[in-house]
Amino acid sequence: MISEIGLLTVAGLGAGFVNAIAGGGTLISFPALVAIGLPPLVANLTSTVALVPGYLGATVAQRQDLKGQQRRLGWLFPSAVTGGITGAVLLLHTNEALFNALIPYLLLLAALLLGIQEQVRAWLQRPASSPVVSEVGAIPLVFLAAVYGGYFGAGVSVILLAVLGIVLGDSLTRLNGLKQVLAFGINGAAAAFFILSGEVVWPVAVGMAIATIVGGILGGQFARAVNPVLLRRIVVFWAVILAIIYWLRQR
Repeated sequence: MISEIGLLTVAGLGAGFVNAIAGGGTLISFPALVAIGLPPLVANLTSTVALVPGYLGATVAQRQDLKGQQRRLGWLFPSAVTGGITGAVLLLHTNEALFNALIPYLLLLAALLLGIQEQVRAWLQRPASSPVVSEVGAIPLVFLAAVYGGYFGAGVSVILLAVLGIVLGDSLTRLNGLKQVLAFGINGAAAAFFILSGEVVWPVAVGMAIATIVGGILGGQFARAVNPVLLRRIVVFWAVILAIIYWLRQR
């Protein structure tokens, strides 16, 4: 019991720390919950609930970047929420055996998304070469990204940032602020649906949520001392190793 509490505390701290600097906290919280004996599907939704406070904190931290973007939020936030709920519904209607079979591929997809994050940011900082599309054009793309986010979530921020960069012409800072609100909407909506489903393991979710908040604060404090690219590469490597382990277990 003590060892499980210790593992969840370390995982929560790590997830919050990683999310604050590089992203990919789900890749730490999810396997830790599986390691203590939770079924993978329950571990996934419990992880989502535990990480929501971190997304809220990131949204509050970047609220200044949302000035003048109320119209965009009015169009895109409902799409994010709807997509998050859709992904959550799909997850809860996924057979446990099927979800177990999907885990290695979901982990590899998350690793790929985190791996290309720097390239996405560099691409977004290029001089605009195409006309800006109305935010209405981003609605279906944000919805699809949100469905993935509600289902598994790791790396959804990269997808959102790429979608916003394709459709909206704006600075990376403002797009990043918009992305944070949409990511919070996705995860918050999915978490609310999971809570209503009664499947959340509350003692675990609350304990990990507290650790995640502390980890996020520490990440903010040490952000300048940690190389985010190196940290992201470590998380990507970890995700690939996890994918291989889960794949071998199914053989």
